[in-house]
Parts: sequence; structure tokens; C-alpha cells
Amino acid sequence: MPFQNRSSRTRQSTVLLVGIMVLILTIVAVLAAVLLANGTKETSMQLLHWKDRGTTKNLQEVILGRCYNYITTVNPELRDKDCQKIWETIQKAFIYKNPCNITTEDYQPLLDLANHTVPCNKSLFWSKTNDLVHRYTKTNHNFLTLEDTLLGYMADGVSWCGKPSSPGINYESCPKWSECESNPLSVYWKMASKMFAEGACGVVQVMLNGSIDAGAFRNNSIFGSVEIFNLDPEKVSTVQIWLMQNIGGPPSLALGCMHQWALNTSHWKLAPILVLHSI
Repeated sequence: MPFQNRSSRTRQSTVLLVGIMVLILTIVAVLAAVLLANGTKETSMQLLHWKDRGTTKNLQEVILGRCYNYITTVNPELRDKDCQKIWETIQKAFIYKNPCNITTEDYQPLLDLANHTVPCNKSLFWSKTNDLVHRYTKTNHNFLTLEDTLLGYMADGVSWCGKPSSPGINYESCPKWSECESNPLSVYWKMASKMFAEGACGVVQVMLNGSIDAGAFRNNSIFGSVEIFNLDPEKVSTVQIWLMQNIGGPPSLALGCMHQWALNTSHWKLAPILVLHSI
């Protein structure tokens, strides 16, 4: 009997010890899972909190409204464009995606749908003259900027980006261009700018700001880094530069830089640089 009692106590002790170990392991596993979940959540929240404004409210209505207005009023020759499909293609390019992992392939279907030709001698490029150049094209319809095309008209002044979690669109914040290069707006505007430049023909106009310290021509601008390299020398015969200066401001130091740029531009005939004063 004593032997059986000792054996029974041994088995009980073993069962109790195993139970305690299982309980400890379970607690450790639960704590690890909680900590991992919180860490992942915090990392996710950090990744989704950006420095720029979030997606424009009612983005779908804004894009559709602009698209329909463009094809019915601004340029009725494009009345066959499918605005609903264009919106669905824009949305598909960024929704539920990391806003720093957008690629040119995401937007290619959209560009195929919305692209259209600009007549020769009407392309007007610009850098740091946003307000002035668009006031000019609104009153003088002899020239068109990127923002006067369907792609530019729909997206001008609006913002969008996605996020992996529901609802797939980030209305709180979106990445600035400086935060990550492959963000939805950066990729969109670079692709649209490239296409706009590739389609230019005849005499091309360029309106630059001669009253900024950084210089009228900047290598890191969209014009300096994308558009100028995609002008086709087989189609573009002349580049006409308008160097805008503030009324009453000091003489621009950028003119020499523009002349130097002109000397390095051997593909096209460069018309005399026009130094104009903005109003």
C-alpha cells in the first residue's frame, strides 16, 4: 500500500507540473500574440500617417463631374470617352494599396483610356508659373497646358491615396512627394507629363519663372526631369521660352542659366528667349 500511495502521489505531481507548464506556455503565447498585434498595429498606423492632405472628399463625384464637363463642354470632340470606366480605372490604380508602392503599370490602363492628342503648335509647358500660365490659357485658347487636357483637368488640385485596410482609401493623410517617390499623385503626374511631352509637335512654348532664387530652369522640376527629356526632336521644331518676371522686381539672374541651357539643347531650334513681366 505505501508503494501505491507513493506512485499515486508521483503521478499527481507529474500531472500538476505538466499542467502548470502548459498554463505558463499558454500565458506566454497569449502575451506574445498581444504584443505582436499591438506592434503591428502601431507600425501600420505609423505607415499610414503622412504629412500631406488626405484623399479629396467625394473624390468619385469630383472626378466624374470634371470628366463629363470636359467631354461635353470643354472638348466635345472627346464625347466618346467613357467617364465611368475612367473613374473605375483611377480607383483601381490606388485603392487598398500601400501609397508608396504605386507603379506605372497601375496607371497605364487609365492613360490608354483618357489620352488624346494636342494639336501641333499648341503645347505650353510651365514651371513655377502655375497661376499665371492658367490665367493665360483661360483667356487665350491658342495654347494648352497639361491641366487643359482631360488627364490634367480631372486631377488638378485634388488628392488621393489608398491604404491596405478597409475602406481602402485614406481620407486622413497622403504621402508628400518628398516622403516617398512612388506615391499615387507623383506617379500619376509624371506619367501624364511624359505623355503630354511625347505628344507635343511643331513649336513648343515654355513659361518659366525668372523671379525665384532657385533659378528659372530647375533640373528636379517636372519640366526639367521629365518633360524636356520626352520631347520628340523628330516632331518638335522650335522651343520658345517665356521668362516671366515680377513687375518692379530686380533683374533676373536666371536669364544666364536659361541661355546656358539653350546652348546645351542641341535637338531643337531655340527661338529668342522672351523676358516678360507678369501682371
